[in-house]
Amino acid sequence: MDISIIVPLLNEEESLPELASWIEEVMVGNRFSYEVIFVDDGSKDHSWNIIQGLRNKNENLKGIRFRRNYGKAAALNVGFSMAIGDVVCTMDADLQDSPEELPEMYRMVKEQGYDLVSGWKKKRHDPISKTIPTRFYNWTARRISGIKLHDFNCGIKAYNKPVVKSIELYGDMHRYIPILAKWAGFRKIGEKIVHHRKRKFGKTKYGLDRFYKGYLDLLTISFTSRFGKRPMHFFGLWGTLLFMAGFAIAGYLAYDKFLHQAFKMTERPLFYFGLLAMILGTQLFVAGFLGELVSRSAYDRNQYLVDQTLGLEKPLD
Repeated sequence: MDISIIVPLLNEEESLPELASWIEEVMVGNRFSYEVIFVDDGSKDHSWNIIQGLRNKNENLKGIRFRRNYGKAAALNVGFSMAIGDVVCTMDADLQDSPEELPEMYRMVKEQGYDLVSGWKKKRHDPISKTIPTRFYNWTARRISGIKLHDFNCGIKAYNKPVVKSIELYGDMHRYIPILAKWAGFRKIGEKIVHHRKRKFGKTKYGLDRFYKGYLDLLTISFTSRFGKRPMHFFGLWGTLLFMAGFAIAGYLAYDKFLHQAFKMTERPLFYFGLLAMILGTQLFVAGFLGELVSRSAYDRNQYLVDQTLGLEKPLD
């Protein structure tokens, strides 16, 4: 199969028929073999009923329904696990992403050898309260990751199949898929300018909290990608350095005490700095040890309650 298209959605009943028809027109027009996997992330409207109806008309349309809202990263993660296309594409369900961008992104992956192609909404139809924080956020992500993308969080992307089978999404890490891909060893990452359409139905599912959450997630992914499998390398190093510094201070004070015998060690402020350093060093070392234990036993980080599936043969174990 040429293309798998993953479409996460939440309460998008109005846009789904038009989106499904648009995708079919583009795929058939370009003679692609394809599948569309709609992932209903706990919608409270009639989105799932519409997906069932669309499936009855077109067997290329498939569906996954969560019992409750888990978030976009969870929806993408499950969709990635079920995709069988040589190129896996993602797009939002709100009609702001155009399926007409997908054929060129497909060719960039298949013919130009890109591991990942990310859309760049160069001209956005968003208020300034959203565009300025978004630019600053993307600038920070570029500086930290070293990946030269203008729009990390663009919903429309194309991946070579091994990429999506090699990365794991959780929390809100969908914003940083290019970073996850790079740290998984997929380094040929490109971008394509895409058309950003105004929202036609409904309202955005994201508030202002996504900006500070985005920065916290960026710090998290930067730390976990480097030390997630080896937390002792971070906590143990700093714990050891602090403990040694505190021990050196205590040794110096003990030497000075026995040499001059003119003061009590506890009367000197330096004593308490040394004691604090040894306590913090010990705590950091223990934190690293506990982190090692946790990292080896976190087996259920990506377990989701899938209520129903449509047209998918592979079981969701």
